[in-house]
Amino acid sequence: MKASDKIDDAAGRLLAWYDGHARTLPWRVPPGSGQAPDPYRVWLSEVMLQQTTVAAVKSYFEKFTQSWPTVEDLASADDADVLSAWAGLGYYARARNLIASAREVAARGGIFPDTEEGLRELPGIGAYTSAAIAAIAFGRRAVVVDANVERVIARLFSITEPLPGSKDAIRAAADTITPDERAGDFAQAMMDLGATICTSRDPRCLLCPLSDMCTARQTGIAADLPRKTPKKARPVRSGTAFWIENDGHVLLVKREGKGMLAGMRALPDDGWSARASGNGEPPLAAEWSRVDGVVGHGFTHFLLELSVHRCEVSDRVAEGEWWPVDRIEEAGLPTLFAKAAKLVLAT
Repeated sequence: MKASDKIDDAAGRLLAWYDGHARTLPWRVPPGSGQAPDPYRVWLSEVMLQQTTVAAVKSYFEKFTQSWPTVEDLASADDADVLSAWAGLGYYARARNLIASAREVAARGGIFPDTEEGLRELPGIGAYTSAAIAAIAFGRRAVVVDANVERVIARLFSITEPLPGSKDAIRAAADTITPDERAGDFAQAMMDLGATICTSRDPRCLLCPLSDMCTARQTGIAADLPRKTPKKARPVRSGTAFWIENDGHVLLVKREGKGMLAGMRALPDDGWSARASGNGEPPLAAEWSRVDGVVGHGFTHFLLELSVHRCEVSDRVAEGEWWPVDRIEEAGLPTLFAKAAKLVLAT
């Protein structure tokens, strides 16, 4: 078999496998259904899936599409409501970019750009996301490479250079088997193969439609790929959150408009950041007691160990929003502060 025939055969095999084994996902149009993908749902899912798992995204996607069924609905939503609904998905800059993109698309009459180049002009849309949306929503031929696809391609072509240095080679190899037709189905088939068959541990090679083409399997190194450059240890910072309670209500503040967790409701804290630990100073004079336990939380560039101090005050002298303690789960707190609230309420 010629190399070009083998490449064509890889796409054909994978699409045939996908037709019978595609995952059922709330944002996906099943193969062969004849339905046209909704660009809004494709875009929303891809933004949510950036650095987040499918399992985590499903419930968020369903909640968002119930609350804001169209891009115009999302564009007209209050920022605080969207950020609150996003709480727990992490990387709140993505939520702010989501709002900005929705408003830009709504200003265009609700029509999304249908090319990679046009999509990259939207806030928060990079090379991978633009390629995925162009292929899945609009059927454009695009080379779509996420972590699952990186794993499949690294093994299929036996690319042994560690990530991230091998990214260009992986993308170039993926380009050679990306078909002109059914580009969206092919992209999703590659993702599904990596998620369900060509898994990071114990790949199920006997079930893979490309097993006899996989050069890493032939040499016995499939489970070792893709190789990765060891990550540097993240620094550990410490900080304090303050639980200030009055008459069954707790004080929440709105974080500044820039930086980590910008614009989100939160407990007052002592100014910790990625660069330095907090100063431990409470926001007001009171009889403080430390809550047993520590909240651990990982950010991209550092780890945080957060202690929680609590007090009760007779007057609501501090500025902020006094939220009913028995409804704290409805406040849309970022995961870090939701953990802190849970720690307090468990004592």
